[in-house]
Amino acid sequence: MRALGLLGQVDLPAEVAAVPRARRYVRDLLKGLDHPRAEDALLLVSELVTNAVRHSNSGRRPDGRVIVAVAHHLGTLHIDVIDGGSTERQPRPRTDVSPDSGGGRGLWLVQELATAWGWYETLSGRVVWFQLAGR
Repeated sequence: MRALGLLGQVDLPAEVAAVPRARRYVRDLLKGLDHPRAEDALLLVSELVTNAVRHSNSGRRPDGRVIVAVAHHLGTLHIDVIDGGSTERQPRPRTDVSPDSGGGRGLWLVQELATAWGWYETLSGRVVWFQLAGR
């Protein structure tokens, strides 16, 4: 991350209250950056932290944690959401959603809005990341 220009990272308890806290944290980091896709970043962070809390092992444990790391390099934002992973589920966008669906749109939105995105497993969990290039 250092090469990417780490702006900051926050370690949060894996509970519903982490979603607005993560969003505020990222919004505050991006204030001085004036990135044209900052609003998209806030939406996607909210979706990924929600997924981490609802679907990962982090959200199933009383001491579960979610980490959000934000970096910037040459006009591109790179954001990682790190959680405890899940043996039952892998990150896959649903194909049966539309913009007006009531739920299940998190990864679909990431796929639609991000310049690039992906995920990988670590020894302690999973990282879901996305990038947003400036326009």
